[in-house]
Amino acid sequence: MAHNHAHGHHHHHHHHSPDSSDGLLIGAVSINLILTIAQFVGGIISGSLSLIADALHNLSDAASLGIAIFARKISRKPADHINTFGYKRAEVIAALINLTLLITISLYLIYEAILRVYNPVEISGWIIVIIAGVALVIDLVTALITHSMSKNNMNMKAAFLHNLSDAFASIGVIVAGSLIILYQWYWVDTLVTLAIGGFILYQGILMLPKTIHLLMEGAPEGISLDDIKDELESLDGVIDVHHIHLWSLDETRIALEAHVVTNNANTLTELEPIKASIKSLLLSQFNISHSTLEFEDPSLENCD
Repeated sequence: MAHNHAHGHHHHHHHHSPDSSDGLLIGAVSINLILTIAQFVGGIISGSLSLIADALHNLSDAASLGIAIFARKISRKPADHINTFGYKRAEVIAALINLTLLITISLYLIYEAILRVYNPVEISGWIIVIIAGVALVIDLVTALITHSMSKNNMNMKAAFLHNLSDAFASIGVIVAGSLIILYQWYWVDTLVTLAIGGFILYQGILMLPKTIHLLMEGAPEGISLDDIKDELESLDGVIDVHHIHLWSLDETRIALEAHVVTNNANTLTELEPIKASIKSLLLSQFNISHSTLEFEDPSLENCD
């Protein structure tokens, strides 16, 4: 994980206030909505399914950014009596909603493109090229905004992937429009629509397992329970560690609870240094910042 953090320091987005970055995102949502309407109207006038596909993709983009902003605001709320671990996981839920949206849209586009194979339509190439050209510029600007906020953040990463795939989609649409102008190859429009749909589907399926794993409180990747057990049992005063539960609170914080059998340390004063060394080891070796430990007497080891 360390190299990720080192990476982030080269960017200056750390110095943005959360509100200023929210402002950038709100601007991006507004532009994407205007673009969606332009692409949709252009797609209907020109008869281009790939332009309508790009419009739907952009609409999902605007929705994904909208959800992302909402989740960012919620996730900044401090912990309270209702959500004692805080609200950071709201961003993971947002990522799940976004990915579900992506997959649904992609399946619809693929379905529409297959129908178009059997019912070809005459298409106006110039409208496609002009609107998709404007779309490409907006997609790239939006992608730059979300990329600057996507370090170690699944929610913003999902939004960034939306933007990036949008830019690729716009390039595909420009190519389709150009080939239609030059050679009247109307089938290229269907092909590009299938490519956009397939690409979105692939993206969504790729990120879905990670998001679900986090929501299911799965153990963080790259940390082995056996390694934790071995390391802790090598500490002075620790005989055995069992009932280990390990999970991710959100994308950056890991929690652990465990039962620790100690070597005849019965008073709080004797237990304190053992507890301190366990917590220190968990943090330094495994980046576990939140640990709950239950200490047991060796004579009760087999009675739990």
